[in-house]
Amino acid sequence: MPTLVVVDRAGLEVQLEGQNGLSVMEIIRDGGVEQMLAMCGGNCSCATCHVYVEPAFVPVLPVSGAFEDEMLESSAHRQQGSRLACQIKFGDALNGMRVTLAPEG
Repeated sequence: MPTLVVVDRAGLEVQLEGQNGLSVMEIIRDGGVEQMLAMCGGNCSCATCHVYVEPAFVPVLPVSGAFEDEMLESSAHRQQGSRLACQIKFGDALNGMRVTLAPEG
């Protein structure tokens, strides 16, 4: 099964098994990473699942949509590689992808 590597806000790294078709947010939340708030449940309306995607995987991801960009614009922590984890569908092409949880706010 493909894996997703998650770095939490304290710098702790965990490897999670990723199920194809689930969002990265669902994998992180279901994997027990308590800092993944995901308050809107994956509806792209809160940005509480903001992550930084490892640069090597950014080109593999689909381009972010207008709603995702709007949510990320509201974050003071947006940077290159910023994405909403709820908008990234996990699959074999993302095996080994490393994401870091963005600071809250």
